[in-house]
Formats: sequence, C-alpha cells, structure tokens
Amino acid sequence: MSLRLRLALWYGVLAGLALVLVTLLTYALHTRGHYDDLDHTLVSVTQHVAEEVEASTEPTGNAFVTAPPAPGLVLRVYDPDGRLVAASPNAALAPEATPWALLAGPSVPPFDPLVGLVPSFTPSHPEPGVLGVATGPDGTRWRLYALPLRNGRALLAATPLDRVDAATRLFRHIVPLLAGFGAVGTLVAGYLLAGRAIRPVATMTETADAIARSRDFARRVPEPQRRDELGRLAATFNAMLASLHQAYQAQQRFVADASHELRAPLTAIQANLEFIRRHAELPTADRDEAIAEASREASRLARLVADLLVLARADAGLPLRRWRMELDRVLLEAFAEARQLARGQRLEIGRLEPAMITGDPDRIKQLVLILLDNAIKYTPEGGRVTLELQRTGASAEILVRDTGIGIAPEDLPHVFDRFYRADPARSRDPGGSGLGLAIARWIAEQHGGQITIESSLGLGTTVSVRLPLGS
Repeated sequence: MSLRLRLALWYGVLAGLALVLVTLLTYALHTRGHYDDLDHTLVSVTQHVAEEVEASTEPTGNAFVTAPPAPGLVLRVYDPDGRLVAASPNAALAPEATPWALLAGPSVPPFDPLVGLVPSFTPSHPEPGVLGVATGPDGTRWRLYALPLRNGRALLAATPLDRVDAATRLFRHIVPLLAGFGAVGTLVAGYLLAGRAIRPVATMTETADAIARSRDFARRVPEPQRRDELGRLAATFNAMLASLHQAYQAQQRFVADASHELRAPLTAIQANLEFIRRHAELPTADRDEAIAEASREASRLARLVADLLVLARADAGLPLRRWRMELDRVLLEAFAEARQLARGQRLEIGRLEPAMITGDPDRIKQLVLILLDNAIKYTPEGGRVTLELQRTGASAEILVRDTGIGIAPEDLPHVFDRFYRADPARSRDPGGSGLGLAIARWIAEQHGGQITIESSLGLGTTVSVRLPLGS
C-alpha cells in the first residue's frame, strides 16, 4: 500500500469518525429537543386543566374535559375505582390505558436509545404526575401523562406522536446518508491532499534514483519555497548530496594519486629487475646498485602501503586503543628514534613538562615521528630541530620547531591534504608520499586535539599539537 493511500485512509477514517459522531450528536439533540417541547406542552396544558377541574363546582368537571384546550389532546378523568367519569370527544382515538398503572410504574420516555443518551435541556417537571407512552390501534405512538387529583381521582392526558415520529424518522434516514457522503468526500479529499503533500517526496525519490543510476552527485533536488518539514528535508538531502559529491571527488583524487604514487616505485623495481635479467654478465658493482635501488623503491612502496592502510582505517572510522600514558615519555622515545634520521641537523629537546593523557601511545609516537621526520627532511645541514612539551591549562601542547626552508603562504592551507607536496619549494624528499601530515592530523583529531602549522619561507616552521590532558 502506497504512502499516499495510507495517509488518505487515515485522514478519511479520522475525519469520517468525527463526521459520524457529529451527525449522530446532531440527530440526538434535534430529536430530543422535539420530544422535550412536546412533553413541556403536554405537562403544562394538563396541569392547567387539572387546576380548572379541581376548582370547578361540578363534581366531574366535564366542562373542562369535554373541551380540550389544545388540538389533538385527549383527556380522561377516572374515579378511584378506575371507572371513566369524563372524557373528551376524541378519546376513542387514544389507546386504552389507566392512569393508576402509569402512576404505579416508572416514567417511560418515547426516545430511542441514542436520543436517550442526550440529557434534556428543557425539563418539563411532570411531578406529581408521570409520563408514559403507548401505541394506538393504528400503530401510532401516543405520549401519556397521568396526574392524580383530589378525592382519589386521576386525570389522563394523551397526545399523538405521529408528527414528531415522522420528522425524526426522516431525519434518522438522512443522517446515515450525510455521514456516508461526508466520509467518502473526506476520503477523496484526503487522497488528493496527500498526493499534493507528498509530491516533493516523489520528486526527491526520482532525483535520488537518477543520481544512483548516473552517479551524478552534482545534481540537486528542487527545494520547495515553504520552509516546512518537506522543505527542510529537501535542504538536508541537498546538503547530504553536497557532502557525498565532495567525498566522491576526494575518493577519485585519492585513487588517482595513490595509483600514481604506487606506479612510480613499481616501475622502478620492474625496470631494475628487467635490467638485471637482460644483462646476465653485468658487473657486480652495477648489479649491486640496481638491486639497492630496487630495494629502496620496495621500502618506499611498503611505507606507502602502510600509510594507505592507516588512512583506510581512518576513513572506516575504526576507534583507537586508549589508556592513560605519560606523554613526555612517549616524546622521548620518538626523539631517540628520530635522531637516527638526522643528516647533519641538530636535534634538541627544549622545555619538556610532564603530562598525562588518555590515548594510544603507538599513534602518538607515530605523530611525533612524522613531525620530526618532516622537520629533518626540510632543514639543511647545520640547521636546528627542537622538540618541546608544555602544559597550557587543560591541554598539553607538543611543539616541533625547525630552521628549515619553510612553507609558502599559498601552500599552508593544503599541507594536510593527502598526496599534497609543494613544488618546487618542498621537493627535497623523493621518497615521500605526501600522506604524513594527513595521518598526523587524523591521529590528533582521534585524541580530541588539533594540529596547526606556522611557517615563513627561509625562516623555518613551527608545528603545534594540542591534546586534552587525561583526568
């Protein structure tokens, strides 16, 4: 079942139920009002006749009974023994009934069950009399009212209900038709309104399907002018498409760059092996040089693959191991390993304050080695590379300073991009892959920190890593 049809059915059912309840309540109130008016008139007229009969000097009060004050009203007077002593001329039309049986039993309203659920808004106050109902010989219902008189007598009044019953019967037939037509109308209207309401959703579905088939992440869905829920959904969908487009482009660039970087060492290895194979009588020195070059390229390839695996782990969102560690001790271990990479540069340890953080010691050590390795590579012989650790508030700040060639201002915003290497200023590292700083930033962010770089051409570079202190 489609969403449009489900919405239409829910809307139609709820609106139909409300319509049915309203029409039934209208019928009950309308019908109750008619019966209440008739009862009020019957009680008022009968009580007036009873007062006149009581005040009459005639023993039976025939003068007031034989001339009823309202058309269609039947009056009868009974003695204590139940004998009829006076009656109106039309008394034969009313059903046979004795007032004593009516006075002995409870009042029986002439209402159907639905009308009986509605309270009376104009009560007739029949006391001390009792209202009742009876059916005449021709099937017509009559409203009865028995009222006791002095000297043990009783007055019985009756009025036909044929007009009120006919009106309520017609109204009772009209009510279901109105409710039915109303329910069908609300169902059709709900279907049309639901189709209009979910039209943006259908548009987004078609656009998403077209994007999935064409892989055109630059395409966007049209946003409605109204900023309602569907408008916000379209805006969110477009933002998601923009993010996917950016990620897709980054992935394409990454694959292209990775392919280019992997092809270079593989080509060098293949060329050296082919050279050795074709020249079986190659001098030992030339053979060793070819093997050494292939070995260097294989090492470079291994480092590149290892860096790619680290970045793949980062893209997959895999968590790092975490425990409390002494940051200053990890920095000293990384510094000791970095000293073996120096080629005439001076490595120094500046201010080194003890600090405890929560994180992965191996990754923190990798981060520091990346920064020290970069500083050594781009610092000429005789230059200085300094490692420091300071505590600033709730953070520990790692500083790596060098007196190297520096980075141009136009290159600074891109140094953390994968495979990015500024040319020609920072082309001194033929074995680099351009992934080191990208890995360093990922490690810092995984530990809740941040990394920044300040540099000036010819003056050197300062890299700052801020990490939150462990509790």
